[in-house]
Amino acid sequence: MSHDLSANAPPTVMARRLGLFTQDEAVVLMRTDCHVCRSEGLSPRAQVLMVAGDREVMATLYQIEGNLLGEHEAGFSEAAWRRLGVAEGDEVLVRHPPTLASMSNVRRRIFGKRLDEPAMSAIIGDVVAGRYTDAHLAAFLTACSSPPLDTGEVIGLTRAMVETGSRLAWSASVVIDKHSVGGLPGNRTTPIVVAILAACGLTIPKTSSRAITSPAGTADVMETLTRVDLDAPTMRRVVEAQGGCLAWGGAVGLSPADDILIRVERVLDIDTEGQLVASVISKKLAAGSTHVVIDIPVGPTAKVRSDDAAAALASRLETVGRACGLQIRCLLTDGAQPVGRGVGPALEARDVLAVLQGDPRAPLDLRRRACQLAGAALELSGHTPFGEGEALAERVLADGRAWSRFQRICEAQGGMRVPPRSAFSAPLLATRSGRVAQINNRTLARLAKLAGAPDAKAAGLELHCRLGDEIQAGETLVTVHAEAAGELAYALEFAAANADYVSLET
Repeated sequence: MSHDLSANAPPTVMARRLGLFTQDEAVVLMRTDCHVCRSEGLSPRAQVLMVAGDREVMATLYQIEGNLLGEHEAGFSEAAWRRLGVAEGDEVLVRHPPTLASMSNVRRRIFGKRLDEPAMSAIIGDVVAGRYTDAHLAAFLTACSSPPLDTGEVIGLTRAMVETGSRLAWSASVVIDKHSVGGLPGNRTTPIVVAILAACGLTIPKTSSRAITSPAGTADVMETLTRVDLDAPTMRRVVEAQGGCLAWGGAVGLSPADDILIRVERVLDIDTEGQLVASVISKKLAAGSTHVVIDIPVGPTAKVRSDDAAAALASRLETVGRACGLQIRCLLTDGAQPVGRGVGPALEARDVLAVLQGDPRAPLDLRRRACQLAGAALELSGHTPFGEGEALAERVLADGRAWSRFQRICEAQGGMRVPPRSAFSAPLLATRSGRVAQINNRTLARLAKLAGAPDAKAAGLELHCRLGDEIQAGETLVTVHAEAAGELAYALEFAAANADYVSLET
């Protein structure tokens, strides 16, 4: 390809795919002697707008010397390549980024001013269009954390997040959903709840996330059992045939702003109430839900640590939901210890299967919690009179209807799989006798992640004790599972230095 280097020529380069993985950050590499870098005055770490046809992406520029790239080539990270949709050798236009008018709203928020709905819409519109760099996103999220978003701002943010994405619609007048705010290892009730509700004839198009800061998300767990990366047409086909699905939300593309913001929240370790509420409700509205039951675990080492904080969060969720046309019922549940025995994708999947199959060894706490949440959903939807939902959920689970429907959902999504088992494991033993006084959710979650979860599907923890249990010295408290010997050793080293994962008292 020849290049016109005249003064009026557009600044273009040829696209090269480098196989450079930067998670979700768009990165472009050019040579220091690249004609575009010289003519446009581009320096390392500059933000550049890359345009290919009707697609554009804001990228961070890095410069190199040597022959990895030709003088007229630009090398793209996988994230940038995917967003631009180019092929090798395609011509890409390079521009200085436009002025972001919506950043004036972010600056106003930094100085304590409240943002109205048009301001939120302008910001989120630019976020979804890819015009915000990670620095811009971090500034927005930080600005919204102090002072916290008020109810009006949360409503504006929620509506903006819904408007900038696609939205599913269903023929059913009542579309039910269930959500947990998280922070509790092993709390994998969703697959059981979906199976019960779908078996009762309700419509529940469930989209779930992968793990953000936990050892497993529902999508990670379900991926050990069946395919979860369903596109919207496949999701619709499964729901219309079976009444429900268990899909990964990232593949469906609902509320794309939420996925972008969550990525930066993870890096900043910011998870404010306002952002959480907008995230939850925007995803439910985008999925076409009309009624939602929300599980709020409360405990000293859970995400929500007091009844007062849980009540405030529940009130905010219900208020914002109502303003956006969504009926929400929040349940404050016990978050003092993990749910079930497994922590990690495959280990949690085996707990789910045991409950659905009616195995007498299935964890009773997981079964009870799932039936409680399913019962609340049956009542909220109007399917069952108030006070009778949990009993109906128990019957549907006990007589095998839920298990049968779960298998049909998995088959419709691509077939059912057997969860993998770990190659390595080791027990953590009690060093003395005593009664289990505390189980630290946060320490256990970190231990499971060090063992390899959720990326290593068979990695995680198996719990052998509950609060109040009498333990003898030498008994196994926890079994650590890993897919690599190095990860197992790393997890055991952490456990030895952080023995508060289970606290005993005499």
